[in-house]
Amino acid sequence: MRLTIVGGGGFRVPLVYGALLADRGPGRVTRVVLHDVDEGRLSAVTRVLAEQAEGVPDAPEVVATTDLDEALTGADFVFSAIRVGGLEGRAADEQVALAEGVLGQETVGAGGIAYGLRTVPVAVDLARRVERLAPGAWVINFTNPAGLVTEAMSRRLGDRVIGICDSPVGLGRRVARVLGVPAERAFVDYAGLNHLGWVRAVRVDGEDLLPRLLADRELLESFEEGRLFGADWLQALGAIPNEYLHYYYFNRETVRAYQEAEQTRGVFLREQQARFYAEAGRPDTSALRLWDRTRAEREATYMAENRDAAGAGEREEEDLSGGYEKVALALMRAIARDERVTLILNVRNRGALPGLDENAVVEVPCRVDAKGAHPATAAPLPGHAAALVGSVKAVEREVIAAAETGSRAAAVKAFALHPLVDSVTVARRLLAGYLDVHPGLTYLR
Repeated sequence: MRLTIVGGGGFRVPLVYGALLADRGPGRVTRVVLHDVDEGRLSAVTRVLAEQAEGVPDAPEVVATTDLDEALTGADFVFSAIRVGGLEGRAADEQVALAEGVLGQETVGAGGIAYGLRTVPVAVDLARRVERLAPGAWVINFTNPAGLVTEAMSRRLGDRVIGICDSPVGLGRRVARVLGVPAERAFVDYAGLNHLGWVRAVRVDGEDLLPRLLADRELLESFEEGRLFGADWLQALGAIPNEYLHYYYFNRETVRAYQEAEQTRGVFLREQQARFYAEAGRPDTSALRLWDRTRAEREATYMAENRDAAGAGEREEEDLSGGYEKVALALMRAIARDERVTLILNVRNRGALPGLDENAVVEVPCRVDAKGAHPATAAPLPGHAAALVGSVKAVEREVIAAAETGSRAAAVKAFALHPLVDSVTVARRLLAGYLDVHPGLTYLR
C-alpha cells in the first residue's frame, strides 16, 4: 500500500513513519512518498526516517520528490500536512493580530482566519489533483485549520477526505487516566468543531463516569484541562472543553499573556525549526537524536502562554507523546483492512450534530470501516455551545467563500463575525495588515 505525505518535509513526519514501522499487519504501508516544495527540509526529514528504519525488517520504502503530480499518482492514501507560508507566515499572523489587541493563534480567531485564507486555495488545488491522479485515494487531512480545510476539500472529494486532530485524543486519554480506566475501554462522547468541542460523557460498560469526575474538585484539578479552566468553571459547564476553548473563555487573559511573552509561539517554532533543519544536514550529526530533542522541547512548551495565564504549571510527562500519528494509522488500517474502530474525526455532518447542515464538517466520534467514517448521532449541544459552534461555522463558510470567489468583502466579513474580533473596523485593519505581509492573499479583490 502506498502513502503520500504532502508536506513531507514537515517536522512531525517522523511520528507518522514511526507508527508505520510498528505496524506489522497485512496490507500495511510498504511505500511512503514524501512531497515538499523545500528540498532542504525533505533531505533532513529523509535522514531522520532512515535512522528510524535502521534494524527494522521490511521498513516501508521512502521516496522524496518536489513534483506533486508524481507524488500523488497511484497513491492509496494521501496525508495532507502542508503549511502555506511556512512558520514565517504563522509568526506574521500572530503579530498582525496582537498589534490590534486580538488573538493571532494559528487556528483560532484572526490568526486562524488569515491562515485559512492562505491555505484553502492550495488545499482545494490539492483536492483537484487527487481527483485526477489518484481518484481511489483517501485523503487524511491534518492541515490547519483542520475542520475548515477539510470542509473546503470535501466540496471536491466528498467523504473521501477525513480530518484528524490529536486534541480530542489527548483530552479523552487524560480524562480516562484520572478516572482510572483504560482509554480503550472508554467511549468519549465528544462533539463540536475542530478545536471547539466538549466532552459530555465518558461511558464505560454503559455507565457515564463524567458526573463522578465533575463532582470531585481534587480530581478535576489533577489534569491539564482542570488546571487550565478551573474546577468551578468545568462544574458550571457540566462538561470538559477542548483546551483550545481557553482562548474563548479566558480571551482577555490569554491575549495579554501573548502580548507580554518574550516571543510568540510562531516565532519560537520558526527559530527552533530553523536550527533543527540546519543542523540535521550535517554529516556528523544524528538527525534522529536531534529531532527527538527538538520535539521534546516543542511539546513541553505547547500552549505555554495559556498555562501561564491560568497558573496551570508544566505539562505532564504523559502528555508529551503526541497522538495524531496513531489516529492516522488507526484510520488507514480501518479503511484498508476493514478493522472497525471508533475515532473522533472531522467529517461531513450528515445529520450527526443537530443544528448544522449535512455538509458542515464537524468533529464527532465516528465508526470507521472499509467504506470510510460514519459519524455517530450526537445529542444537541447546550445553547451556549451551539451558539458558539454556529458562529464559528459561519466564519469558516465566509473564509471558504472568500477563497472560492476572491471576494475581499467576504474576507472582511469572516474577520468581523468571529466572536474574538470585537469591531468591523478592526476586521478591516486586520485584512489590510495581512494583505501587506502575505503575498499569497493577492487573489482577494
